[in-house]
Amino acid sequence: MSNIKLPLRDIEFALFELLHFEDHYAKYCPSLDRDLTKALLAENARFCEDVLAPLTAIGDSEGCRIVDSKVITPRGFKEAYKQYCDAGWPSLARSAAYGGQGLPQSLGIVANEMSATANYAWTMYPGLSQGAMHTIESHGSDEQKQTYLPPLISGQWTGTMCLTEAHCGTDLGMLKTKAVPLEGGRYAITGTKIFISSGDHDLAENIVHIVLARLPDAPAGTKGISLFIVPKYLPNADGGLGAHNGVKCASLEHKMGIHGNATCVLNFEGAVGTLLGKVNKGLNLMFTFMNLARLGAALQGIAHAEAGYQAALNYSRERLQGRSLSGVKNPAGTADPIISHPDVRRMLLTQKALSEGMRMMAYFAAKRVDIAQHGHSENDRQMAQEMLSVITPIAKGFITELGFESANLALQCFGGHGYIKEYGVEQNVRDCRIASLYEGTTGVQALDLLGRKILLSDGKLMEGFTKCIQYFCQDPTNAPELSPYVETLARLLNEWLGVTERIGARAQQNPDEVGAASVDYLMYCGYIFMGYLWARAAKTALAALTTTNEEHDFYRAKLTTARFYFERILPRTLSLVATMNSGAGNLMELPAEHFAF
Repeated sequence: MSNIKLPLRDIEFALFELLHFEDHYAKYCPSLDRDLTKALLAENARFCEDVLAPLTAIGDSEGCRIVDSKVITPRGFKEAYKQYCDAGWPSLARSAAYGGQGLPQSLGIVANEMSATANYAWTMYPGLSQGAMHTIESHGSDEQKQTYLPPLISGQWTGTMCLTEAHCGTDLGMLKTKAVPLEGGRYAITGTKIFISSGDHDLAENIVHIVLARLPDAPAGTKGISLFIVPKYLPNADGGLGAHNGVKCASLEHKMGIHGNATCVLNFEGAVGTLLGKVNKGLNLMFTFMNLARLGAALQGIAHAEAGYQAALNYSRERLQGRSLSGVKNPAGTADPIISHPDVRRMLLTQKALSEGMRMMAYFAAKRVDIAQHGHSENDRQMAQEMLSVITPIAKGFITELGFESANLALQCFGGHGYIKEYGVEQNVRDCRIASLYEGTTGVQALDLLGRKILLSDGKLMEGFTKCIQYFCQDPTNAPELSPYVETLARLLNEWLGVTERIGARAQQNPDEVGAASVDYLMYCGYIFMGYLWARAAKTALAALTTTNEEHDFYRAKLTTARFYFERILPRTLSLVATMNSGAGNLMELPAEHFAF
């Protein structure tokens, strides 16, 4: 899939026409106007298409390997990373105080989506560094910021997130990695972490690990976890590299996909680290990293949906098989292109609706990231953060699930040819599968959404988002053509509130009701979220068709896709309501010992 073309026109539609980022940037970054944004994205697209995309298949076939105790990345990865750093891309959305360009985080999110679409395995190396930088900038001491942020921002160093251990994945309260105090405010970190993406490699001269560990006198469970900065090489006082720290890559995981990224088992053998933030507050602080990583995982869903859709669309236009039931479409040939057949169109339109809809969702969230960080008032920042607390688990869970669905549909369009390596769509499916697993599975995101965010707040955290839908439905400027969408959204909004209340009532009697409904609830919320944005997209397209003589085909395609979404995809909410209302009994009635082979 080396011939990827980044969808710049659709990106610009979502940013500027739908979500009004030009006004947003005028408020938060006046130097970043529409022309400059488009120029930056165009240049990023050139790098992604010309440099990263051709490395996708190479990364899959070669993978990473350990040679003389060093992790070697696939051919071309190191050179691409140097070009990336030389062009200043790592510093795009980082603080100018430490060498960054100071542009909004949302622009960095869009750039990351583009590189992920071209080559996700490669994108993980600089992508995880963004989370490390954000965590250190948010919670580090002045000395830690001065030591680690400049080389991370330049790309000279990279970063990782080290949580998982063999016995503890989701349940981090079982964590065993130890942190023993040393002189001078340092700690000796000992333990083994697994599944560490970008844990070791040859792209950068140093790797900064953000590690969860437990002090000797720490309370049991999650309340006794602290956060540490543990570099691969200890920095000297002058900023140069000192001695090799006690961090070793014991092995590389043999994975289903993303072979180009080094997923490591890391042994910390008395490695020297410094405390990040306060003692025993590590898990809370790590969520700064994890929430950014969860939005990054959502971008992976979009990336694989887009890459698969482009491949499937090109193939469906060229592949000749059978005659159209409604009449010959290719009289000069022996058969018609398979895009003539209704079922192929069903698959293609599903991919188009999902990939474009997921992009709108991600940019909607990205806008709130900017406001949460730089809002002009405390109230603005708090409202944005509250909305993010709800839409982040939806984005991570829903988008990664539908990204995988879309990648599978792309393969299906190819028939048997999709199952072989020649076209790259089977790699796209394999690479995509991890997205709904790491950074918290869909089930974990769903429990976070329904249990922690919605029910524990008595629904208050969902009010900001539901008001967005309510305001849209009540907007007097809505054209008559939007009535079907407005009426459907208004009905779903009332239904959503009712479903939430019923689950909450049942959960007071049986806590398992939350877990029984949670994944269906997350997907239900996601379909409504996407429906709201497709309705807005239809409104934007209608307005454009009446005010411009250009790009009528583009805007008509938006209207057609919105209609497809509302008539073919949004009705999935009907079955989700039925399963949520069925309760926990049909899941929990069968004793565990009766699950027989």
